[in-house]
Amino acid sequence: MTSVTSLTDQVHQHLATALTATLPEADADPLLRRSDRADFQANGILALAKKAKANPRDLATQVVANVVTGDVIKDIEVSGPGFLNVTITDRAITRNLAERYADDTDRLGVPLAEHPGTTVIDYAQPNVAKEMHVGHLRSAVIGDALVQLLEFTGESVVRRHHIGDWGTQFGMLIQYLDEHPGELDHADADVTGEEAMSNLDSLYKAARKLFDSDEEFKTRARRRVVDLQAGEPQTLAAWQKFVDESKIYFFSVFEKLDMEIRDADIVGESGYNDMLDETCRLLEESGVATISNGALCVFFDEIKGPDGNPTPLIVRKSDGGYGYAATDLSAIRDRVFNLKATNLLYVVDVRQSLHFKMVFETAKRAGWLNDDVTAYQLAFGTILGKDGKPFKTREGVSVKLEDLLDEAVQRATAVVRDKAGKVGLTEQEIVDNGRDVGIGAVKYADLSTSAVRDYKFDLDQMVSLSGDTSVYLQYAYARIQSILRKAGEARPSAHPELELAPAERALGLHLDQFSEVVAEAAKEYAPHKLTAYLYQLASTLTTFYDQCHVLSPDNAPEVVENRLFLVDLTARTLQRGMALLGIRTPERL
Repeated sequence: MTSVTSLTDQVHQHLATALTATLPEADADPLLRRSDRADFQANGILALAKKAKANPRDLATQVVANVVTGDVIKDIEVSGPGFLNVTITDRAITRNLAERYADDTDRLGVPLAEHPGTTVIDYAQPNVAKEMHVGHLRSAVIGDALVQLLEFTGESVVRRHHIGDWGTQFGMLIQYLDEHPGELDHADADVTGEEAMSNLDSLYKAARKLFDSDEEFKTRARRRVVDLQAGEPQTLAAWQKFVDESKIYFFSVFEKLDMEIRDADIVGESGYNDMLDETCRLLEESGVATISNGALCVFFDEIKGPDGNPTPLIVRKSDGGYGYAATDLSAIRDRVFNLKATNLLYVVDVRQSLHFKMVFETAKRAGWLNDDVTAYQLAFGTILGKDGKPFKTREGVSVKLEDLLDEAVQRATAVVRDKAGKVGLTEQEIVDNGRDVGIGAVKYADLSTSAVRDYKFDLDQMVSLSGDTSVYLQYAYARIQSILRKAGEARPSAHPELELAPAERALGLHLDQFSEVVAEAAKEYAPHKLTAYLYQLASTLTTFYDQCHVLSPDNAPEVVENRLFLVDLTARTLQRGMALLGIRTPERL
């Protein structure tokens, strides 16, 4: 692996050296950023001048005199009250990109993080015996992208899918099935996947209806929960069948989403049963939790209910049962002490924010979370329909996730088929590309929005060839592949001796930012920053096409080779960036 120092870091180092030469005692940070006025602008002189009680413009002039130019920096000038505008050499741009291009891995010279840790990511949390709906999409897509980003930066990532596989609903389900054995259509049939889950979902709804309306059934169902918790063989076997059939369904949905979900990573609520009693004991003995009205609770002065009284986190109910808090706190103990995590990341709906705030604070009071081990909830917003309301069917129920994905693929396939004749796609390529474009469109629409924000689900816009869509980026990649196929004997090759046209410089400078953006997106848990970078890269490529013909017969051979090198590195960057988002890039589109 070849780590390449970015142009930003190179310029930063040149300016920091000059600052230190000018003010030896200063904290030499030039505060460098990209600029429309030059390649870079340094704003740090103003703060330094204030500390040194010097005139900022005079100080900036002294710093400029100490800057070494020629190799990396072509020109530097003082602007305004003391800003530094920096232009770098064409040679430095091409040479830097050539180093990235020469990396024979798929990292493109992106360095690993200096101090990687171990992050446990809790994401994609469906419920056993229930069909996945549109509400499960964001946790899965955002979580998967963060897994890819963090692993790419060198972080050790442990995936955890905290599925809902325990509690009262399973006593209810098992009891109902015992009393209504004919209602589970596939009980003796070879039915799996979506159909089996649809049957289970119907069974769950019927059981819930009876549970809510019949007190005697509710009592029997709760007794069945006790049997389940005690490990009664018949009850446990029925529960295991629900779990196994649900997993088959989960895997089929995640396969459609083009996500890798491994069985070993699925550790649901039931996985922490043996820890619940000890978790409660530790909290009570340490004084973190106290008994209130028979329940084990943790109180927070700043969290109050509508009546003005403190709202507690109930760890153990007054009847001896355990709530979500006990499970989540046990999961933290497992992840910190057994998995040796340094970071716990929960990709969970914003509506759970208060719960996690209390859980994390409880774990801190218990000493399980501290300065060395942190927990963070990436609280995501809601998917809305075109009307701006939560995305529902016409009947007012949540949209099934499989139905949504199937429709996305159908829409995308129609778009691909409409363009297929121009590039001579085979029927199999149309089908494959339709799948890649459709699933990519759904993922990109989610990831291109900051996780905390709601966004409107609009398939027509998502599969559009124009605008900020994955299809636009996929088309940019495929267009480059077409150019490379048409290049004949010409091969991509960097020529640092060439002077670059403005559009070439813009493309080169943007390519250089890839490693910085990846590091920032991973550090801030912000995949949308990577999507914004990739969209701008594709847009910059479009400007480049308009102004710089790649294969023109009027170009000298070295110009053709250099432009092929630029577009090939752009394609590789698009492909690598999209892969980090879990999106495929078809070779022909």
